[in-house]
Amino acid sequence: MTDDKSTRAPEDGRTVNRHEDYEVRYWTEKWSVSKDELQRAVSKVGSRADAIARYLGKAA
Repeated sequence: MTDDKSTRAPEDGRTVNRHEDYEVRYWTEKWSVSKDELQRAVSKVGSRADAIARYLGKAA
């Protein structure tokens, strides 16, 4: 099964896939952070959206 790239939101909202442009765009807009900030957060705490939100001080 392939991902539908036409969607704005990720299929699995529990994780952040930093290798998909549409997901990076979604999460950076949701949390009002830059792509670099998102990449640093994922590198630091992993790809779970709740852990990234906590790290960034944002609502999951």
